[in-house]
Amino acid sequence: MCGIVGYIGNKQAQPILIGGLKRLEYRGYDSSGIVTINNSGKDTLLRAKGKVAELETRVNAHETADGVGIGHTRWATHGEPSKRNAHPHRVGDIYLVHNGIIENYQDLKAELQKDDYDFKSDTDSEVL
Repeated sequence: MCGIVGYIGNKQAQPILIGGLKRLEYRGYDSSGIVTINNSGKDTLLRAKGKVAELETRVNAHETADGVGIGHTRWATHGEPSKRNAHPHRVGDIYLVHNGIIENYQDLKAELQKDDYDFKSDTDSEVL
């Protein structure tokens, strides 16, 4: 289970995302993360193990004026609770947050590893 929140607008995205994640924390509190993007396309990815308060501490130390972002709270099903396994995940220019279980992820992961895909986490979401 997890909580997912997104924002696009003229306000600063970080406090809106953190507020949304706090309201969704009952859906997952093993780890959390947000990514925001500014008008120039610069991204800021922040993740933390533990409750949203841990992420909020990191966000307060890295405030941005970005107006676009997504956030995620995680209840670990595949991969231990850790910053490394927290969402959002990134591949190239794409960020992903995911809710659900990919039952055949180990088979999919094995196929992707044959093609030299380098996994950055132990989550099932990364095979997407």
